[in-house]
Amino acid sequence: MSRERDPDRESIRRGPNPPARPDGGIDAGSSWGARWAIARRELASLRSEKTILLALAIQLFIAGFSSFLVVGLVSLYDPGSIDDYQTTVAVTGDDTEELLAAASEQSGVTARRYSDRGTAYDAFETDEVAAVLDANRTDDGRLSVRVTAPEEGLRTTLLVVQLRNTLEHVERVERQQNADAGRLEQSPVPVPSQIQASPYVGFTYTVLLPLLCFLPVFISGSIVVDSVIEERQRGTLELLRVAPLSLADVIDTKLLSIAALAPVQAIAWLLLLAVNGTTIAGPAALIVVVAALSVLVVTVGTGVALWAPDRRQAQLLYSVATVGALVVATALPEHPANTVAKFAIGNPTATTWGLLAAYCLLAVGAFVALRLAIGRLEADSL
Repeated sequence: MSRERDPDRESIRRGPNPPARPDGGIDAGSSWGARWAIARRELASLRSEKTILLALAIQLFIAGFSSFLVVGLVSLYDPGSIDDYQTTVAVTGDDTEELLAAASEQSGVTARRYSDRGTAYDAFETDEVAAVLDANRTDDGRLSVRVTAPEEGLRTTLLVVQLRNTLEHVERVERQQNADAGRLEQSPVPVPSQIQASPYVGFTYTVLLPLLCFLPVFISGSIVVDSVIEERQRGTLELLRVAPLSLADVIDTKLLSIAALAPVQAIAWLLLLAVNGTTIAGPAALIVVVAALSVLVVTVGTGVALWAPDRRQAQLLYSVATVGALVVATALPEHPANTVAKFAIGNPTATTWGLLAAYCLLAVGAFVALRLAIGRLEADSL
């Protein structure tokens, strides 16, 4: 026995659009109540995500103990910043004058000249010296330096950084000498003289602070991909449409609730940095940067999750899009990390403010485009 389907009853059961009042309007109170219920449900579900909680705990630790971590991390790329830290290296070969002169100008490096290569390598084997630098001239007059260092370990990491600075100084000297002798087709670009700046300041504002600002943004994008894909696979997205909300309302409520996590985290990190003595000149601008990028990234993640067939492909596409965005960012007049650093130290330029406005416009444009795309999406295909 066949029964005819009532289109009106079917529409009410599926709830594709907010129910209307008798006068044809929409119950705003129930609409906002439904949005808040979905947002609370979304945020409450994060408590079961151990990976997300671990990432938040790591960021909290970094921000809370930044003053201690900076000292340790700075020592990895600038060992000379540690008082009384000295590394002894052996210098041998046929042309050692420039190498010895460069090493004497580097803090934390002590160079010993060995006339015999065998003696130098014996000293390395007995740990009298940390490395051996064998400097020789090639037939075409180039200075060739062969470095022998320990294979692995923290000591090697510190040593490589120090030797890199020494060899870069030797390279600049060699290049200038070749230019003065007329052996180069073009003169090298003049290098500004070094200034006495604190490595801790540079590391804090150019590495640590951008990391704490951008990491929550990328995590939020990954969260929304998993959330939307999970709703689709479990069929709960269909149940959410029973609420007095359209599909677009349900999606953008999830999107905005997750996008809000990044600026909230950034505020917490900035407060913790302030407690640790790190001064932030423009915290409001930083929060706007994080919020704009969060909305932009989470919107992209939502779009990927709506059109990708499964979680694996969705996360892959999101990762590729994120890496691609980082590559594109290198072509900008100012990298986002530099934008954060300039706002933090209170030295924004016209370009910095312009990029902030561009990020906000991109975020709004992406959000509007996603809503329009969802309006054309067949909900039954999800």
